[in-house]
Amino acid sequence: MSASMSHLELPLFPLGTVLYPEGQLQLRIFERRYLDMVRECARTGGPFGVCLILRGQEAGEPATPAAVGTLASIVDFHNREDGLLGIVAQGEQRFRVRRTRVRDDGLVRGEVEPWPDEPRLAMPAEFALLSTILERLVANMAPHLRQVPQYLYDDASWVGFRLAELLPLQIEEQQRMLELNDPVQRLAELRDILPRFQKD
Repeated sequence: MSASMSHLELPLFPLGTVLYPEGQLQLRIFERRYLDMVRECARTGGPFGVCLILRGQEAGEPATPAAVGTLASIVDFHNREDGLLGIVAQGEQRFRVRRTRVRDDGLVRGEVEPWPDEPRLAMPAEFALLSTILERLVANMAPHLRQVPQYLYDDASWVGFRLAELLPLQIEEQQRMLELNDPVQRLAELRDILPRFQKD
């Protein structure tokens, strides 16, 4: 998705979690509005937007989405054992929501402005430990990342986003990591948070 596209109009999926660029999200689809959304995205090849819920719930009445979210493209479909539709969505570019409207079926649509991608920046030496921590987290918690190229562990943006999705951050911290524009500042804040997860 080119950042030169100043505005997009697309369906929004407010969730109780944060999706990061190049992240992956597995979703269970059962409400009619989201089944229609998946059908629309499959037909057009277009993305939908994932936003953290500020007020409301994932199911039922339309929820209020955060102003910053991430474009998501569907990369896989499968029928779950419970009979529901499962999808795998891949995080792409971040965006800012300019305005929203709610369709009659309860689906929230938003006019969004894509953000430019962060520049590729090598991991500063003082944050090398974070790459090592991420490798351990991937080995234990993220089998889908075990085969990624090793050079990604020297990408400050990629390491920061992957740590943000794998560490047990509070939801407000997850959203802040998404909204930060400086990959080095993101790494610094994650480093400062890490002692909270160390065992006594």
